[in-house]
Parts: sequence; structure tokens; C-alpha cells
Amino acid sequence: MKIMRPILMLQATAFLAAALTHFGVWVDGYKHRQAANAESVIGCVLLIGWILTLVRPSWATRSAVGAQSFAVFGTMVGIFTIVVGVGPRTMPDIVYHACILILLLSGLSFSIYLWKRGREF
Repeated sequence: MKIMRPILMLQATAFLAAALTHFGVWVDGYKHRQAANAESVIGCVLLIGWILTLVRPSWATRSAVGAQSFAVFGTMVGIFTIVVGVGPRTMPDIVYHACILILLLSGLSFSIYLWKRGREF
């Protein structure tokens, strides 16, 4: 059951790393302020969800489901902005969104499975 905490941390780290990339910290040429802000918020929500799994174990699955649901919604908004041409449309952005969506949906599915079983992690 302890697999969800590392998954939440991985998800949060992935969003915060993407935000730093879009802020221009890691790599030049990928600056996009709106994407950086959105990824920062999503990364922080996932980080708060991770913290809640430690501080309030009785809230663990609900925290994970809530944080990951928010992240999936935010990622879908990001994909929509790519499709309509508002957001960054580089190949790394497209690959990142596809990969993070798979990771988020996998984690969310597992969290919901645990929640329905009445288990905490």
C-alpha cells in the first residue's frame, strides 16, 4: 500500500520540474509563463496531497484521489491549450503531457481502488 506516497511525490516532482523548465531555470528556449504557473499550482497541490497522507493517515486515499483528480483536470486543460495552439507546442511538451497523464491516471485508478476497499496507505 505504501506505493502511493512515492507515486504522489514523483507526480509532484514531475510538475515542479516542468514548471522550472517553463520558468527558464533548467533549459533555455522553453519559457512559457502561463504553463509554468499552472504546473507550479498542480505540483503544489500534489505535494500537499502527499503531505496529508503523512500527517493525516486516515485521509490518505481521499487526499490522493483529490490531488490527483485536480492534476488530471489541470493536465487536460494543458492538453487542450496545446491542441488549440494557446500553450507551448514543442515535442517535449507533448511527450510530457502524454506521459504525465498516464502516470496520473494510473495513480488515480489505484487510489480509487484503495478507497473503494476502505484501505488507507
